[in-house]
Amino acid sequence: MFRKLLSLDEAKIMMAKSFQPKPLGTEHVSLLEACGRVLAENVISPINVPPFDRSTVDGYAVKAEDTFGAYEAKPVKLRLCGTVNVGEPPKIMLENGMAAGIATGAPLPKGADAVVMIENTERENDHILVYKSVVENENVMKAGTDIHKGENILKLGKHLTWKDLGILAALGFEKVRVYRKPKVAIISTGAEIVAPGQMLSPGKIYDINGYTLGAATARCGAIPMNFGVFPDNFQILNDILKKALETADVVITSGGVSVGPKDLIPKVLDSLGSPGVIVHGIAIKPGKPTTIALVDEKPVFALPGHPTSALLTFYLLVRPVLVRLAGRRADEILKTVKALTGVRVFSAKGRRTFVMVKLVREADGKFVAFPIATGESGAITTLAKADGFITVYENQQFVDAGEEVTVSLFSF
Repeated sequence: MFRKLLSLDEAKIMMAKSFQPKPLGTEHVSLLEACGRVLAENVISPINVPPFDRSTVDGYAVKAEDTFGAYEAKPVKLRLCGTVNVGEPPKIMLENGMAAGIATGAPLPKGADAVVMIENTERENDHILVYKSVVENENVMKAGTDIHKGENILKLGKHLTWKDLGILAALGFEKVRVYRKPKVAIISTGAEIVAPGQMLSPGKIYDINGYTLGAATARCGAIPMNFGVFPDNFQILNDILKKALETADVVITSGGVSVGPKDLIPKVLDSLGSPGVIVHGIAIKPGKPTTIALVDEKPVFALPGHPTSALLTFYLLVRPVLVRLAGRRADEILKTVKALTGVRVFSAKGRRTFVMVKLVREADGKFVAFPIATGESGAITTLAKADGFITVYENQQFVDAGEEVTVSLFSF
């Protein structure tokens, strides 16, 4: 029997009392490695972007006042004094009545304060005719217009995207300080489990959880370490869990957590260190046998062997810990939509019930949630077909058809 079947809320409270996840440290990584990582410091711009006043068009740098009054029938004539190219510092000093050829992106020469588009000019020997006047700063991007020197451009805790990497590159950063990714050991157990690629003997099934939990772990910003498949043997499990705890920051196992004679994981965890098992059994469906331990300040999540149960309990209990260890925000955890139930949905007596559902959008734009009809918690297709799940609480007998519910989406 389970020591004490806790409610989901009680299990979360027990976890919070025993373990407060926080970032595990920082490291400098190159920009090529930084996408998807979490900033461990504010990024203050060391320069203006652009660092100089630059032309936004091909044309001629001028003093705007020299072009006033210019129009098609009465152009203004200016003397050419040279050309400014991209990537070169301007060597020209513009005086009244002068113009300098300039390319898009090139720095404005001293004395110039605007650029006339080449389409509005005509070359005449060493002069140009300007057929349209410009005002100060027209066709010019001023220094610091995009980013000011000293600006806090990216803030601590920012989840870096490819757009952010563009900003960092524009500021001249080669590396950036980010939070270290937590290492997560993943262990599959059970005499019936074999690794994909091996011969499937009678009575055996391929390991699913090692790969689904590994992928879900990576989506949380952690590094999955698949330790493989191990039989229900106390000494073997003891040895591999010790190795996992020495190597990783968090350990996830699947299988071996119920109350049968081969369900050894809780006993092994209690033998490894203090305080050992803190949660053994949660009043939820699916996922009742879920066990949580703390061994030498490292959390171990022993999840059920059934794929749907394992991934659901990962979503509910493991993911919030991993995202915090990775430096990400807790509010990244859950995405939801409102929907109407397509049929009446019943709860498991005395347990919080999570019903996998498929969403269908009606003609009026509203979602209708239909329970996944086939497959139990041992069927991987149950989760594969589901868009998310609805929650039927312990004090509810059922949720009626047509009732509005919140669907938690599988967004990890």
